[in-house]
Amino acid sequence: MPAVGREGQIMKQRDEQAGLILLVEDNRGISEMVGEFLERRGYSIDYAADGVTGLHLAVTNSYDVIVLDLMLPGMDGLDVCRKLRIDAKKPTPVLMLTARDTLEDKLVGLDAGADDYLVKPFEIRELEARVRALIRRERRQVSAELLSVGDLVLDTASLRLTRAGQELLVSPIGLRLLTILMRESPRVVSRRSIEREVWGDLLPDSDTLRSHLYNLRKIIDKPFQKPLLHTIHSAGYRLADLDAETAASRTA
Repeated sequence: MPAVGREGQIMKQRDEQAGLILLVEDNRGISEMVGEFLERRGYSIDYAADGVTGLHLAVTNSYDVIVLDLMLPGMDGLDVCRKLRIDAKKPTPVLMLTARDTLEDKLVGLDAGADDYLVKPFEIRELEARVRALIRRERRQVSAELLSVGDLVLDTASLRLTRAGQELLVSPIGLRLLTILMRESPRVVSRRSIEREVWGDLLPDSDTLRSHLYNLRKIIDKPFQKPLLHTIHSAGYRLADLDAETAASRTA
């Protein structure tokens, strides 16, 4: 599975295939199984067996999804993901493969910038379903909007997020969650509605949404004086400036 470096060729081929995938996995048996299965399903695959090569390919090419193993020689998957998000500022969806299945391990992966995770050993059809869901979500057309809640502002065209004028870096799923909550603000959005909107029929396990929201709070709320993201017990979540609501109710 040779690496592709010609950007124009990649873009031309993309419309003719299910998706262009970068697979970063050092286990040859797993990489061959995944690569051969996805190629039979119409995907084009680039392959790297170590983190350094994987990062280089991820930064220099445009992929629909990156399937990234956590334990890699040279540079582990967490470092690859962090450098991809922070240094290269690439929003390419990342599906992380890991043998660790505790909530803390998942939080660390999501905090590094992964969009989804799959625990080894896994069913190959589930991996394809998760890849397909990430591609479908990423290709969905979104009209350009400038959304704001308090001093939090999201430009859905440029995907630029700021709070109090400070630019914030959020994962693609984090941006999707914010878009949903900001469009509905100040209304409460149920957990099920959010999951359906983000993942479609392929609902994640119970920790996934909670983990993403935990990481989102660390970025958009923790460094600032007041929180905007609120959990409404047994109802869902909402994004709202409570001080502004209180002031508005007093003047009403």
